[in-house]
Amino acid sequence: MLLKQKIKNKQKIIGMHINLNDVTTARIAGLAGFDFVWIDLEHSNLSLENLLGHILAVQGTGTAVIVRVPVDDLTYTKKVIEMGPDGIIFPMVKSVEQANRQIATTLYPPYGTRGFGPMNAVGYGFNSVEEYVKNTCDNLCRFIQIEHIDAVNSLNEITENEFIDGYIFGANDLSGSINELGNVFGQNTTKLIKDSISVLKQKDKYIGISTGDTSEKTLTYWHNFGMDMISAGADFDFLQQSALKTRMTLESVHKNAK
Repeated sequence: MLLKQKIKNKQKIIGMHINLNDVTTARIAGLAGFDFVWIDLEHSNLSLENLLGHILAVQGTGTAVIVRVPVDDLTYTKKVIEMGPDGIIFPMVKSVEQANRQIATTLYPPYGTRGFGPMNAVGYGFNSVEEYVKNTCDNLCRFIQIEHIDAVNSLNEITENEFIDGYIFGANDLSGSINELGNVFGQNTTKLIKDSISVLKQKDKYIGISTGDTSEKTLTYWHNFGMDMISAGADFDFLQQSALKTRMTLESVHKNAK
């Protein structure tokens, strides 16, 4: 089932973040059975060439690919969409004007301002361009991140855009926008998230959270907020955690061996 259809059906979906360059990491994540992998171009050193490799590696695994573009970089947005991901995420949206302008770049006229030039998105011409143009409005998932108090204050207006498929909280940056960076579970950040969720639920919107934490306690905490979509952990985290655990196990074996 297309990721877009899962969202329309209000299904709960899960994913993880990809930050490392080697396409094998994305391939493994795709085969692990997540609903989606979140490839991050905002904070990683991934190049566009790396991105295309990741997309190709995941395609065919049954896992969708969503890509977070650098903040308000419309050139990146254009290039990313032409590679054919299943979804795109705009971080740090602060106003209705910004949200509308960014979403418009993902839509062909008459709905938006997207220029024509699909590449991998149409199999470099082996797939029907006409069908792609006809269906991309309905098939591509469009997300914005609520990471700033300005977005919270503008949420009523932002949600008027019918082409936004989901609203994903970035709790760390949201706490930073009120000068409490890192106080993700603090009273003030929690209130901003709850107030936002109240607005979004009233309008029957799809909501999600991005977190580096993979503990059951934290993931249950966010689930209980009513999150439809949770993206947790990252490739480098899993490598680090497994490496440390294995090293400590080996050291214990040597120390305790008779």
